[in-house]
Amino acid sequence: MSERTLAIIKPDAVKKNAIGDIVSRYEKAGLKPVAMKLMHMSKRTAEGFYAVHKARPFFDSLCSFMSSGPSLVLVLQGDNAIKKNRDLMGATDPAKADAGTIRKVHGTNIEFNAVHGSDSPETAAFEIGYFFPGMEIFG
Repeated sequence: MSERTLAIIKPDAVKKNAIGDIVSRYEKAGLKPVAMKLMHMSKRTAEGFYAVHKARPFFDSLCSFMSSGPSLVLVLQGDNAIKKNRDLMGATDPAKADAGTIRKVHGTNIEFNAVHGSDSPETAAFEIGYFFPGMEIFG
């Protein structure tokens, strides 16, 4: 079933010049980028995006990190895109991620873990809408 998911190449991976490798991994897995933008999120934008985590102890540091430099925000489309992207990313903690996953290769620790991906169709719908009005998505 073809679906869409949001992916973010986070500031740590952008700083390491890992954009090309990560986008290539998406494409090789059959996930087509149908929208993308390089953006430097404001802290307020990050807080709105991660509002679901507002009560968690890591919320402030996460929002500070996500607003610390540019990120590449993408909409990926393909069969089972959400699961496929989550498999490509690997575990949230790069130390626990499987060999060859994006987080194992490009992540540093649980906070600086290179990428974000939607975890459900409902989350994907919210996240895609947060960053991309419908007219900016092609495919």
